[in-house]
Amino acid sequence: MVHIFFQPARASRRLFAMATALGVALLVGGCASVPPPDNAMNLAQNQLQAARDADAADYAPVDLGFAQDKFQQAQTAMAQRKYADAANLAEESRADAELARAKARLAAARAQIQAKVQENARLRQQGEQDTSSPATAASDYAPADNSAPPLDDMPAPPTSALTEPPSGEGFQTVPSTPAQPGQNPIPSDQGSQP
Repeated sequence: MVHIFFQPARASRRLFAMATALGVALLVGGCASVPPPDNAMNLAQNQLQAARDADAADYAPVDLGFAQDKFQQAQTAMAQRKYADAANLAEESRADAELARAKARLAAARAQIQAKVQENARLRQQGEQDTSSPATAASDYAPADNSAPPLDDMPAPPTSALTEPPSGEGFQTVPSTPAQPGQNPIPSDQGSQP
């Protein structure tokens, strides 16, 4: 024999109210346990802007695109109150944006180096052309007025006041006291150097 028991309507209402209250408490408690990742979102947004400022759109467009996509996904997760997912996506976006920024800075530095190498090659070639044609080189560096003598006609320096070193002694020494006019400098026997 099977007995079926029916509960009075009051008891089922009470049970339903308790179950509803428990469900609402769990829902509110679940949302409260993970706070909105505002700081992570701000960091990701700042890193994205830094990557854009570093011309990542030109030098690292793929990485910048990944960062922007993940940031948009993080914003969607925030709107849906999926804060844990939003925090993870924001962190991934920040990392991708940081990578894009680093790649952009590296590419910009390489472009500057390449420009310097090309400029050096151009200057080197210009220098080789200048040295291969002396008439061109001399005319490029000629003085503006013709009153100064050309470099080839410069007089030789006067003869040295130093005397020949004594034979077998090696270096010539300079006297420690200045010579008076009309006197010959006397070499020192001590072999001292100035």
